[in-house]
Amino acid sequence: MNAVSSVARPASGPSQALNVALLQFNPVVGDLAGNARQIVDGARQAYAQGARLVVTPEMALCGYPPEDLLLRPAFVATCEQAVADIAARLADLPDLHLVLGHPKPAPGAGLRGRSHAQPGLLNTASLIAGGQVRASYAKRELPNYQVFDERRYFLSGREAGLGPVVVDVLGWRLGLLVCEDAWFDEPAAATMTQGADALVVVNASPFHAGKWGERETLMGERARKLGVPLVYAHMVGGQDEVVFDGASFAVDAQ
Repeated sequence: MNAVSSVARPASGPSQALNVALLQFNPVVGDLAGNARQIVDGARQAYAQGARLVVTPEMALCGYPPEDLLLRPAFVATCEQAVADIAARLADLPDLHLVLGHPKPAPGAGLRGRSHAQPGLLNTASLIAGGQVRASYAKRELPNYQVFDERRYFLSGREAGLGPVVVDVLGWRLGLLVCEDAWFDEPAAATMTQGADALVVVNASPFHAGKWGERETLMGERARKLGVPLVYAHMVGGQDEVVFDGASFAVDAQ
């Protein structure tokens, strides 16, 4: 695991800097207990080093892509319990805030007919603090090309009627985004209407040649256009034919 610490301070907004750790690690698909242990251990290490916001990659709890494991109700239920367990295991750390990537059941979804099954899950980034899940954001832009098949498993937050999520972390108003959301204008702009003064992006973006530079350039442009800093936590390692190159980073608004 590679915890990358950074400090962000916008030109306007909170006067106090926020220490951030990006937990860049290689989760094992389906190993909920092992992944949760890495997340808790990494969060504790980052907290000891002064971080008060810790950000995991997209779907860090279960690994990405979990594929048809997500069609098993028992697996989804175990994910839900693991989220609660992580919150309880970090509850003793004052002012620690963890942004966790995980699958979450969608309210009112999962209806099945004879010829159609509606996905019943959301690709979620949740803020955990004080032993509780304080807020959850559902990914709005679901990729369905190349190695991606997210519409098989997930409802878009937009389709589920869920809006942007901006959370308060020690005086900072942080807009949460999940991977593909950051490549489109609307999700980030929507968080700005809710008063975000920084963006937090959780990611599992497969490697291809030149992708690292493309990601950093685009995120830098988005931060400058919106006038807020942005932190980008990315997965590293591999799952079958998919490779993740890490390279987590932070960019300011200048």
